[in-house]
Amino acid sequence: MKLILKQISYVIFMLMLISIISFLAIHAAPNSFFAAGGLNPNMTPEAIEKLKAVYGLDKPLLDQYIDWVQNIVHLNFGISFVSGQDVSSEIFKRIPVTLWMNFIALVFVFLLSLYLGVKSALHYEMKSDYIIRQISLVSFSMPSFYLALLFIIFFSLKLDWFPIAGLHSIEPKEGLANILDMAWHLVLPIGVMIFVGLGSMIIYVRSLTLEILKSDYYFFALSRGLTQKQLLRFYILPNLMPPIITLLGLSLPGLIGGSVILESIFSIEGMGQLFYMSALSRDYPIIMGILMITALLTLVGNIIADLILLKLNPYINR
Repeated sequence: MKLILKQISYVIFMLMLISIISFLAIHAAPNSFFAAGGLNPNMTPEAIEKLKAVYGLDKPLLDQYIDWVQNIVHLNFGISFVSGQDVSSEIFKRIPVTLWMNFIALVFVFLLSLYLGVKSALHYEMKSDYIIRQISLVSFSMPSFYLALLFIIFFSLKLDWFPIAGLHSIEPKEGLANILDMAWHLVLPIGVMIFVGLGSMIIYVRSLTLEILKSDYYFFALSRGLTQKQLLRFYILPNLMPPIITLLGLSLPGLIGGSVILESIFSIEGMGQLFYMSALSRDYPIIMGILMITALLTLVGNIIADLILLKLNPYINR
């Protein structure tokens, strides 16, 4: 109970800090959606002032922040400058796709990096170790936007295996067919996320495994005549889990941030694409709403990682 209260207090403090920084950064940004000519070249300054009054932008900065915080406590992020729609509904309509993409990518990155990293360390300086290290280096140095273009050219244009963009086919589908159609459209963007995320994780897992293989307790277990499966199950994996889970929790912001680029390239109607389009049109209510939700998801992800670590090792916080 004490740990839960401590984590909740940490989340509230961090959200308040992030809200202040985000609010000040948005208002310090050059230009504005309501700048002269931003809406209509023929719009008069008087009309712009009336619009600012409608959105509450004519108030002092402190009053604007207090009103905004009071609204987001009730998940009310205001009204979009561009569409005139409720920001909360705009975001929550798109967030499931982004969450599913990141969740699937995170699971595959965890499983593949764990397998390849351990295999690379167990076959140190062998051919398989060399191949895995080269794959990890290519992944580590590969920009996601460039890999996305390569995937589109090769798998979509040349081989015609997957769609170039979008989330649904032209012909509408229902039920299981609709889910399979969405999965078919998401193969390439999720594939890019997995490959780009593998590089650093493989290197990290390999390094940790090599340290374990050099440890005294591993040599002691080896001297007892245990098989490689037993060594892997009882000595290598239990000691790998805590640092890997911690790193996965810290990698959540990067994965969610990468969705902005990939969803824009693949024309996926997710939260990342909405953020990109809102940034171009200076739709500040949507930008601030997405920033706060992303911060909340990141903090919750870190808490989940901490709880998993506590489950693996109940003495970690004692």
